[in-house]
Amino acid sequence: MKYCLIFSLFLFFVHEAVGQNPIVPAGMYIADPSAHVWNDGKLYVYGSLDESTEYYCSFKHHVLSTSDLKKWEITENVFSSIGENDQVPYSDKELYAPDCQYKDGTYYLYYCQPDRKAAEGVATSSSPLGPFMNGRKMDLTGIEEIDPAVFIDDDGQAYYLWGQFQAKIAKLKPNMTEIDTSTIVPDVITEKVHYFHEGSYMVKRNGIYYLIYSDMSRNNRPTCIGYSTSTSPMGPFKYGGVIIDNDQCDPATWNNHGSIVEFNGQWYVFYHRSTHNSRMMRKACVEPIFFNEDGSIDEVEMTSQGAGPPLNAFEKIDAERGCQLFGNVRIQQFEPTNEKLGAIQDGDNVAYKYVDFKDGVDEIKMRIKPLKNGGTISLKLNQPWGTTIGALTIQGNEEAEWETITSKIKGVKGVHAVWITFKGKDNEICDLDWFEFSSSANTEN
Repeated sequence: MKYCLIFSLFLFFVHEAVGQNPIVPAGMYIADPSAHVWNDGKLYVYGSLDESTEYYCSFKHHVLSTSDLKKWEITENVFSSIGENDQVPYSDKELYAPDCQYKDGTYYLYYCQPDRKAAEGVATSSSPLGPFMNGRKMDLTGIEEIDPAVFIDDDGQAYYLWGQFQAKIAKLKPNMTEIDTSTIVPDVITEKVHYFHEGSYMVKRNGIYYLIYSDMSRNNRPTCIGYSTSTSPMGPFKYGGVIIDNDQCDPATWNNHGSIVEFNGQWYVFYHRSTHNSRMMRKACVEPIFFNEDGSIDEVEMTSQGAGPPLNAFEKIDAERGCQLFGNVRIQQFEPTNEKLGAIQDGDNVAYKYVDFKDGVDEIKMRIKPLKNGGTISLKLNQPWGTTIGALTIQGNEEAEWETITSKIKGVKGVHAVWITFKGKDNEICDLDWFEFSSSANTEN
């Protein structure tokens, strides 16, 4: 990642990665991604900023933006409820999931807070990157909740969605800051019928309205991004299914929240994954999605590559790109801008989907920190019980520092999922920072 350009209110960075997931750099945690493509042709993601495993979100918002889904620009502190750029004079509470919309030269940031007396508000800017100014409460007396979203239909009418357990919808007045209370539908979708938990987002495609949301149809947890469809923005809606499920991204993962958007002719789902064995410290991710002729959406899997090509085996693959974690293992921050696989125990497995070995590799290098008990790291193809291509022995050492180890492996070509399996006496086997493959034949990559 590269750091650059300080503005009066923002810090602007550029994060580059051919493998796209997560789309935020190590040490930064942006959840609840709401994606939009504005008139400049760029894609913008508005989301919550997690900063602790003790509570959801934080007191400021960042914006992610990209022209190619490979290089992500991060504009920090575009809106805040405390400190620098505090634009919420009536509340110092945390800022939960936001959304943004554009109309007639103005960008409207819709935000929410846990204080139900002042739960939802709106701020404005002349730029999609803010700063968003003059936060003010929305008039939703008696029906204040969280997770606002705004959809503008082809006729210019804007709709406001919000709520937990029952999604609410109403028309916005032309000023984009007030709802028409006479149009409120209090239960446009529900938990009972549509598995709705929270986190609404709406798009229209081929005359069909898609309501995207946190879906709790599996295991009684809202780990899925699900959808329902209608021929009217105010319903009735029919449940459509799951687009993606973030179960197995972390031992303690609880919720999901995201959006879908078309960008350069391809549709994508944006969602988040938890880290740190917590419900928080979530990281925004993206996957391409596909529609069937009847308008239904196929479910897609979590991957490490996201919107990019398979990860290049000949380049360092950061351990935090693991897309499925089984066992006790979790992603943890251990330096300001670095993350690792930590708390590894016997029998843990981590998947990297997918890795391109090109014309062949026969060697692996890993940066590890041996811990008290040590153990074995095995590399398998395609499944955790798949073909073993190599194993590295870790000697136990309570006082060890980070070190790089190298081992020969069986020759591998082409594109595969890589599973890393850990074996040891119990726990305290090792921590893993990154790994990289190479060819003794100096194969060009």
